[in-house]
Amino acid sequence: MPFGEGALRAIIMTDVLHHIPQPRMFFAEAVRCLQPGAKVIMIEPWMTRWSRWVYTHLHYEPCLPDSPEWEFAGSGPLSSANDALPWIIFERDRRQFCDEFPQLEIEWAQPMMPFRYILSGGVSMRSLMPGWNFGLWRGMENGLNPWMSSLVCLP
Repeated sequence: MPFGEGALRAIIMTDVLHHIPQPRMFFAEAVRCLQPGAKVIMIEPWMTRWSRWVYTHLHYEPCLPDSPEWEFAGSGPLSSANDALPWIIFERDRRQFCDEFPQLEIEWAQPMMPFRYILSGGVSMRSLMPGWNFGLWRGMENGLNPWMSSLVCLP
């Protein structure tokens, strides 16, 4: 990354990690660039029964939760993906992540927004959800978590 050692107070990412073909290289650079006590905050896809169905049937990016590796082939910036990568790193392979990057403590991972994200159009579509019914969807999602969540927030 084009930053000096200890230059950053935080790295904030929305739907980015699962597009990074060499996540170990990213985490090593994050460790180098972050000040002591700084945070990496992410909103990323997450694997649940619901999201596995969504990512398999409704989403165009690859979702490979059985991938034995964190890395995948990339053909350019954000051109490839594995929607399961954040879940692989922070849930399935959590011990391995903690062993490789002890400077990056996982404080919490909160599954969230299974319906609101889809209905809001995510980051690329026009919203299908009128603002007046936001509270209704939030209440329904809170009652259904963690079975149906499709994103996770990782500070």
